[in-house]
Amino acid sequence: KLLDLNAPEVIIRNEKRMLQQAVDALFDNGRCRRPVLGSSNRPLKSLTDMIKGKQGRFRENLLGKRVDYSARSVIVVGPELRLTQCGLPKKVALELFQPFIIRRLKELKLADTIKSAKRMLERRDEDVWDILEEVIRDHPCLLNRAPTLHRMGIQAFEPKLIEGNAIRLHPLVCGGFNADFDGDQMAVHLPLSFEAQIEAATLMLSSNNIFSPANGSPIISPSQDMVLGIFYQSKNPTSIPDKLPLYSSLNELFLAYSHGYADTHKPVRVRLEVGTLVKSDRKALAVEVDEDGRVPGESGKPEYITTTIGRAIFNDILPAGMPFYNYELTKGNIQALISDCHRLLGRDATLRLLDDLKDLGFKAATRAGLSFAKDDIIVPDTKAKILEETQAEIDKIQDTFNRGV
Repeated sequence: KLLDLNAPEVIIRNEKRMLQQAVDALFDNGRCRRPVLGSSNRPLKSLTDMIKGKQGRFRENLLGKRVDYSARSVIVVGPELRLTQCGLPKKVALELFQPFIIRRLKELKLADTIKSAKRMLERRDEDVWDILEEVIRDHPCLLNRAPTLHRMGIQAFEPKLIEGNAIRLHPLVCGGFNADFDGDQMAVHLPLSFEAQIEAATLMLSSNNIFSPANGSPIISPSQDMVLGIFYQSKNPTSIPDKLPLYSSLNELFLAYSHGYADTHKPVRVRLEVGTLVKSDRKALAVEVDEDGRVPGESGKPEYITTTIGRAIFNDILPAGMPFYNYELTKGNIQALISDCHRLLGRDATLRLLDDLKDLGFKAATRAGLSFAKDDIIVPDTKAKILEETQAEIDKIQDTFNRGV
């Protein structure tokens, strides 16, 4: 228009400058020399301001989402849980599953309207708890612990209603989450659509993530007290006498143990069933028991295996088809055993074994009552020399101080 009117060059240049300032302010008002101010004398929010910073679109809404159907609480150990379960506090579950409960209340004609169903929830009616048990069945929930560094940082579990305020976590899945129970918090998310539930149960269920995607070793394996208990149960006897009692079968050995005739770590000889494979070391090949219940000894002659009650009890929980493990089980050896089970018998047998290992580990650690006193600590031979040298150094420093140097 100005050009059509043959306006002076000064006016056209001024209009161009003002247009450029307006465009600059629209895109990034903060970088203008004189930001465009609003009615309250504050700089107007530009497109860049809406995106960047803590309150921007990325950090506020996309990366740091606050989502519905989620909860957060401290985690505690749940040794009574199965591998696929997590303990969800009742009050949390009631809030998360509210729409599902309301729908079921209306279907059963226990509530006429959504408002009356919500009142039933607020009153905590008896019917509400029964329906809650019903709606959580076969409805997985997702547990996530920040930082989510790999895919094991978020897994699906079957919720189990518990009292209290803390989420209960199965002790074997701590490795994947890198979780411990010193005040860690975890978030719960609820997949809503049927497709999301199927996807969570198929891909993200903890029982489908036994092995680490990084190196293929079992990421769900006993740790801490469980390893301590299993190691205690399977540890080598302190000494093996020349004459050992011989038992005709493992059942006879268990009977003697139950009547107090045998000790957990007392070495015994036992006749195993024909065809049983015996492993005497993690890297050794398994040898087969012959018709007389013997295996080739160190000298090459067949002999009955020498083991302990503790090892026999441990091998009793292993699924049929696995070898008899006749050696000390450290954490690495237990992981190798889990890999053996998965290779020989598949996923279902491995899942049962993992829960059995957890139960036996805790039970053995509790029964062992392991502790140490001052007398158990080894005093090094160099103790006197170290004390003498340290005292000489102290005397030297004190003498220097006294002389005022």
